[in-house]
Amino acid sequence: MVYLVLIKYMRTYITIIVFYLFQGTVYAQNTIEATLKKFNKNTVGYISVAALLVDSTAVLLDTRKKEEFEVSHLQNAHWVGYQKFDIDQTISNIPDKDTPIVVYCSVGVRSEDIGEKLIQASYTNVKNLYGGIFAWKNQGNPVFDANGNKTEKVHAFSKHWGKLLTNAQNIYTTKSKKLEKTVH
Repeated sequence: MVYLVLIKYMRTYITIIVFYLFQGTVYAQNTIEATLKKFNKNTVGYISVAALLVDSTAVLLDTRKKEEFEVSHLQNAHWVGYQKFDIDQTISNIPDKDTPIVVYCSVGVRSEDIGEKLIQASYTNVKNLYGGIFAWKNQGNPVFDANGNKTEKVHAFSKHWGKLLTNAQNIYTTKSKKLEKTVH
């Protein structure tokens, strides 16, 4: 009888230990750093938010969906998109291949892909904003809406990715109705 009670307590104890270990692993993957390590190949050099604040000469290219860009973007950024990215249009708009360019998206995953395309097109000074617009806003920097007004809203892409945005009003839109859903 004592043996059965001991086994029951051991199972409970092991379950609790496994739960806390698993919870720590899940939490570790919910950081910008862990996300970039998981999804990026480091084929495009990073620029930090602090370094970008100092470098005002770079052309900023927003690689997110148009609906994300319209909610908010970095000041003076140009929308180039991701799925509809047109390298020929970019070459037309930025003919000097030595122009400093900073690509960004929500955290830096999609922008790495666009940065690779720019490098393949012989652009020599392409950087990926480390942590994207989420890191930018998480560090208290301003973002601007489609009318050029400062806003606290950032399109968080999805609730999963929105966990990485900690210093803004998360916005989600649905494709079918373009309904704005706000999560604080």
